Order: sequence, then structure tokens, then C-alpha cells
Amino acid sequence: MLGVPLPRIDSERGRAAIADVRGGSADRDTTAIAVRFILQEFARIAPGKSVEVRVPPHGAVQIVEGLGHTRGTPPNVIELDAATLLALAVGDEAWDEAVARGAVRASGTRATLAELLPLAVLGE
Repeated sequence: MLGVPLPRIDSERGRAAIADVRGGSADRDTTAIAVRFILQEFARIAPGKSVEVRVPPHGAVQIVEGLGHTRGTPPNVIELDAATLLALAVGDEAWDEAVARGAVRASGTRATLAELLPLAVLGE
């Protein structure tokens, strides 16, 4: 994660938060846990610093091997809301569909999550 690292969210807690959000019974804190767990999983399966994924106000992470950055706006940025991130992560929506409906703002030649989705750790 960017800035001060947050405590690692264990898989059981992360999956439970995702289930609560999908079930419509999640508060802001539970939604934040679900988002941060997904971002944590992106960092685990695609380590690096060439793409920044932002889910305001819940978190951001740098992922994917390649040239990184240290200051200013990174060259490859993906920004989306929590609901879209969760739908993509669990396979309820495809990357191209989310981009087409304007739910994902992606800039840069490497700004895609298509190859990482859906997240296998969330397999149902």
C-alpha cells in the first residue's frame, strides 16, 4: 500500500467482508476492509510499481513489474469505486464492460487489470 503500510488482512476476514458487501449489509468499515483485501491480493499476485490502482477513499496500491515512479502522478493509473472493484474481483463484471460504462478511469499503456481478474483467492 502507499504511504504507511496497513496491517495485513487475513483471507478469512477479507472474504467475509466481501460477502457482506455483496450481500448489501456492509458498513463503511467493512467495505474498506473488502477493498483493502482486494488491493492486497493484487499486490501479492502482481508485485511491482508500474501501475497504481486507486479506490478512493479506501486505498491505493502500486502493482505490476516494470518501471516505477517515486513522485507525482504515475504514468499508469486505474481509478474506480469500491462497488466496481468488488464486482470485477469476484467476476460479476468483466473489465471491458466496466471500462465501457465509464466505471473505470484508466490512463497509461499498462493501465489494465484484465489479466488479474477475477481473483482466484475469491473463488466460490
